[in-house]
Amino acid sequence: MKIKDIIALLQDFAPLQYAEDFDNTGLLVGNANKEVSNILVTLDTLEEVVDEAIENNCNLIVSFHPIIFSGLKKITGNTYVERAVLKAIKNDIAIFAIHTALDNSFEGVNAKVAEKLQLQNTKILIPQKGTIKKLVAFVPNENLEEVRSSLFKIGAGAIGNYDNCSFTSEGHGTFKGNDNSNPVKGKKGNFEVQKETNLGITFHKHLERKVIETLLKSHPYEEVAYEITTLENTNQHIGMGMVGELQNELSEGKFLRFLKQTMKTECVRHSKFTDKPIKKVAVLGGSGAFAINAAKSAGADAFVSSDFKYHDFFKAENNILLADIGHYESEQFTKELLVDVLTKKITNFAPALSGGKVVLSQVNTNPISYF
Repeated sequence: MKIKDIIALLQDFAPLQYAEDFDNTGLLVGNANKEVSNILVTLDTLEEVVDEAIENNCNLIVSFHPIIFSGLKKITGNTYVERAVLKAIKNDIAIFAIHTALDNSFEGVNAKVAEKLQLQNTKILIPQKGTIKKLVAFVPNENLEEVRSSLFKIGAGAIGNYDNCSFTSEGHGTFKGNDNSNPVKGKKGNFEVQKETNLGITFHKHLERKVIETLLKSHPYEEVAYEITTLENTNQHIGMGMVGELQNELSEGKFLRFLKQTMKTECVRHSKFTDKPIKKVAVLGGSGAFAINAAKSAGADAFVSSDFKYHDFFKAENNILLADIGHYESEQFTKELLVDVLTKKITNFAPALSGGKVVLSQVNTNPISYF
């Protein structure tokens, strides 16, 4: 099994196409065609994590955060980033980062936090825009089922909790092939009129290349007429943050104690109490101040995230309880999630590479200490 195979399994769970534009995800160091020995999963790729990979004979590090974020102009070992990258290269260890692709996954970072807090009826807090596309293709009537079934098989036609969704309307297509054409229907040089079906199918944007390849392979025409557009429809399965409900409402004090214990944090910075019970809770792993208004609009009684600045707490405006549990603390369970996902997928894909081959990093990479 090669590194590119592991990447494909991760992309199946959290496609990199949904990572934020500012991010730096994907294979950051190494050769994708190299065979995998063992895999180390970590939150951050620091030098001591690379040492841990060496000790465990891991030649692939799957990291949540990218160690290379804004680009390197030189690698001299003068910074913690350069030292980690140098050691990885020297020991032929590849580094893959998934970051905001996993943040935006319906079963990713925020789903794990929601699970820890035992939230029910969860949904995406801020759906990502432009993630749904639509294919319109013109297919000869007798080839419709073959083309449509082929597209369904690769995942096109999924809408929320439904799949195999499409719409068709019949009409007539016209064409006239030149001297270099090789028409499947009619003859070159003749003006042809053929009974065709207008086939419309929506799909998630990460499938676009596969959708086009499948259409061209299954369609009988030499030149295939099709259109692809990006829709404004809300995608309920891709986006930042989650919002859900506690099984039983709690007082603000009891909620903060529950939060502190469950999320294993030594300190919870919070806004003033609203003197209202906590039932609906919004969560967002990592820096989440940008989502305060979204949490309020969703009707959340509390918003759990991190990296709130002084003035961010004023935005509570006595409508919501803001709880900053710390950046590391809000994402600490992410590496457990990745280990579970990789172990299950690798076992299904290649049983010979299952078991202890996926290693959970024991290095605490939290750069913040409390006194």
